[in-house]
Amino acid sequence: MERLQDRVAVITGAGSGIGLATAHRFAQEGARVVCADVDEDSGAKAAAEVGGLFVRADVTSADDVARMYRTAYDTYGSVDIAFNNAGISPPDDDSILETGIDAWRRVQEVNLTSVYLCCKHVIPYMRRQGKGSIINTASFVAVMGSATSQISYTASKGGVLAMTRELGVQFAREGIRVNALCPGPVNTPLLQELFAKDPERAQRRLVHVPLGRFAEASEIAAAVAFLASDDSSFITASEFLVDGGISGAYVTPL
Repeated sequence: MERLQDRVAVITGAGSGIGLATAHRFAQEGARVVCADVDEDSGAKAAAEVGGLFVRADVTSADDVARMYRTAYDTYGSVDIAFNNAGISPPDDDSILETGIDAWRRVQEVNLTSVYLCCKHVIPYMRRQGKGSIINTASFVAVMGSATSQISYTASKGGVLAMTRELGVQFAREGIRVNALCPGPVNTPLLQELFAKDPERAQRRLVHVPLGRFAEASEIAAAVAFLASDDSSFITASEFLVDGGISGAYVTPL
């Protein structure tokens, strides 16, 4: 399928995980892909793999974000899709009783403020075009509580979800759709690093997933491609859960 033929897509956090898988999926769907990442090596490698353009960007910097979209527009003539995906989940973000204010602020800046900046700077391009699709990466933790908390991460993703809903409503009649992708646990380098150090912690989470496994990044990328395409033309301001059933489960299968 080539549902994104000749559309210009900007992906933040494109160097690994969901961002990298989505860069590949978008390219397969015919999009011209701009891969943004703070890591020059992984970002440039991702862009080379999909025949796209690499832009180094710190998504917590308003100047970098503005330059990222300006470069995409100047190179390709439009910005049709924004996948605001960059995020962190550091080990010092833990229970509210343990998490320091510096860790709290760092996670909020990368996970929430960056989405604010990306939406703020891409929406003017989409308004001029009269169309566009924005997909913001939230999480299933935005709709559930956990006793094994990562308090700033959880709060940041709740903020992404609420902001997405508001933007989706505000700009709906201008042809701009804004949706929050809410993945469940995904088999990415970030999760592997987090859980490899503590298999018991991983198993404690996995037991709650009805499908009995973590998602693959390519499965999440497929959902992003759907939200970016006209197949989802009547979907906006939504929380799009791709979580293996975890948010709907009370007791999971044996």
